[in-house]
Amino acid sequence: MNRPTVLEGALVALIGAVSGTLAFAALVWALPAGTAVRLVTAALGIAYLIYLLGRSRDHVGRLAVLALWVLTAVALWILTPSVPLYLAGHLGVLSLVRSLYFQQGPLGALADLGLTALSLMAGAGAFLHTGSLFLAIWSLFLVQAMFVFVPDRASPKGVASRDDDRFGRAHRAAEEAVRKLSASL
Repeated sequence: MNRPTVLEGALVALIGAVSGTLAFAALVWALPAGTAVRLVTAALGIAYLIYLLGRSRDHVGRLAVLALWVLTAVALWILTPSVPLYLAGHLGVLSLVRSLYFQQGPLGALADLGLTALSLMAGAGAFLHTGSLFLAIWSLFLVQAMFVFVPDRASPKGVASRDDDRFGRAHRAAEEAVRKLSASL
């Protein structure tokens, strides 16, 4: 499966913004605004997580990631008193998942975390300047869509690639064997 594209990310942003805005409008009739925002954040978070896992080439650990996300979401709900911290916690977990499934190495993970912080600022800025939840969600996810530009397999010049060393080939063969074994269980 090919890596996600920015255009696909823009479509995900539009779907997320429309569905998040409609869900908030429906929930705010029956619940306090803070609770409605938390529910919409959790719903958009799990939907985006499922999208990321579906677009990932790796199939190992998907159920574990989903289970850990649910546990983290419950912990965030209980432990974070403010909505901005709750939102930042969800975005941090999604950045971690993207780093695990789409980036390789600490520099890619740091770049993804920086992109996540930038998306949070873009969403907050859009909301503060316009008061529109739609534009806030859309801006946040549009910046999130830029994760496709974070290099995933960059190797420094002058250094032998992983394909050139015997240990790397043996390591990949062992990982593939474990994947096949776990897929058959």
